[in-house]
Amino acid sequence: MTIRTFILGIILSIILGSANAYLGLFAGMTISASIPAAVLSMGILSLFKNSSIKENNLVQTSASAGESLAAGIIFTIPALILIGREDGYIGWDNFNYSKILLFSMIGGIMGIFFTIPLRNALIRNAKLSFPEGQATAKVLQVGEDLRQEYSKASFSNFKSMIYSSVIGALFKLFQSGFHILPEVFSKASHFFNSTLAFGLSLSPALVSVGFIVGKRISLMIFSGGALAWFLILPILSILSEKRIDDPMNFSYTIWNSQIRYIGVGAMLVGGIWSLISVASYLLKELSNRNSKSNFDSKDDLSYRFVIVTMSIIYILLVYLFYQEVGSLLFSTGISTIIIIMAFLFCSVAAYMAGIVGSSNNPISGVTIATIMFASSIILLLKGSIDSGPIISILIGSVICCAAAIGGDNMQDLKTGEIINASPWKQQIMQLVGAISAAVVMGFVIIILHDAYGIGTGLKAPQANLMKMVSVGIFSKNLPWNMVLTGSFIAILIIIYNLIFKSQIQVLAVAVGIYLPLELSTPILIGGLIASSIKDTDKGILISSGIITGEALMGIFIALPIFLSGNKNWWPQYMPLEIGGIIIFILFLFWFWNRSR
Repeated sequence: MTIRTFILGIILSIILGSANAYLGLFAGMTISASIPAAVLSMGILSLFKNSSIKENNLVQTSASAGESLAAGIIFTIPALILIGREDGYIGWDNFNYSKILLFSMIGGIMGIFFTIPLRNALIRNAKLSFPEGQATAKVLQVGEDLRQEYSKASFSNFKSMIYSSVIGALFKLFQSGFHILPEVFSKASHFFNSTLAFGLSLSPALVSVGFIVGKRISLMIFSGGALAWFLILPILSILSEKRIDDPMNFSYTIWNSQIRYIGVGAMLVGGIWSLISVASYLLKELSNRNSKSNFDSKDDLSYRFVIVTMSIIYILLVYLFYQEVGSLLFSTGISTIIIIMAFLFCSVAAYMAGIVGSSNNPISGVTIATIMFASSIILLLKGSIDSGPIISILIGSVICCAAAIGGDNMQDLKTGEIINASPWKQQIMQLVGAISAAVVMGFVIIILHDAYGIGTGLKAPQANLMKMVSVGIFSKNLPWNMVLTGSFIAILIIIYNLIFKSQIQVLAVAVGIYLPLELSTPILIGGLIASSIKDTDKGILISSGIITGEALMGIFIALPIFLSGNKNWWPQYMPLEIGGIIIFILFLFWFWNRSR
């Protein structure tokens, strides 16, 4: 490890973490940055003669930690502002930077430490695939071969990512900056006594997300959206007693007040089923983790260092929650529960990452289960206190950050095992990336909130979901009929999987039910494009560039609005709907052609 390794790791973790934060607030989904981080690292380090595959791996490890922590933060922390809009409960009027820093940093560090004892059990003994870990290793190995022969070829991939980033950035600039191009194409109509609606986000980043997750996952997400908008919405519109003349407004009213809770129920069952599915196997592997082992515990960070750091973290957690609840006994109990649940869910996230990859890891389901459990415990012990929802969200934020980092850490350790890297060095770079992202992520969220408005301009669907669950439990106003409907749908999928040996992912369908259809549709388009291409490696690089470019431009557009305090800082033009659709179609053809 060199100073260059640390500096580059910090820079990329901040850039990719910021990009993932924007994507998550915009679409409710994040992607694994291991592959784009590896490509960016190789492109930059190819300028130096003494770079190596292991240095690239360390930089990539740090960068991917930043994007994982961003996912944990944006899935939960924005809910604290949204809770503030609920009557009768205490929320945040403004984002508290120091608390975002501390809670996210604690979660990130726990996620890294708790996966250390799982390394042998899951990477070597369990024979899990860790798809993104293997893909990243392949990218690194190809890059190393090219570097040894002629570094210009490796730099070509780097330039390809840069060019695609420019495409994504320009789309975002003309959509959200100058407002020349429309961001969404949507139509709705009252049809007899029911209402039908359709939406398509004209976002290259969402198409890129679909390409990365592939046809199978994108179809599952869209099937959930189709079920919600083409079947459930018309039925609920017929049953609704308060009909609104504007069909689009009416559709979103039903989605916001009823359909989203169906998604909540499906996610809850999906998260619990994920835990049940892996629990027995995980316990078996942990109990036998020293058998047939070629791993040396000296390859990991010192256990003494881990124990001392965890002791400090525990004390800090007690202090932070004491500030919230004013009871040492209660804050001690909460902190103890967090430590136990963090280890449990880190284990599950690490195992699931080995099966479906980090991008498809059901972190949202884990977080929902955590918040429901925490809310129920607080409600049982303290009653419906004003600060109840905010405490449960803070608990969820730590667990979510820990689980997100846990899955990512195991993915990177798999990459390291393939290329014979040193695990303890990777773990140090994970800490560097997670801490770097934690330091800047509070600023990123504050800037985006001031510019776009979290919950309005940026929908923050996952954070909204966490708020809905927590406030619903404390207010006892959770529409349980909708939640149970979603749970029933999820149970039917599970039964179907068991009978017909299929592998429909409950959480992917649940996400589709929960998200607006306009977000699911471009994801499906991206997945279908990926299915038409034999080798998707090039397309993944281009997709990663588009996502990064669009996300970073979103932050750039937000900066002058944040600094000036003027939400109308950018000039406002009339969007060209037909022109925007034509340009989006041309982009799809370009994307398909360049990805082949």
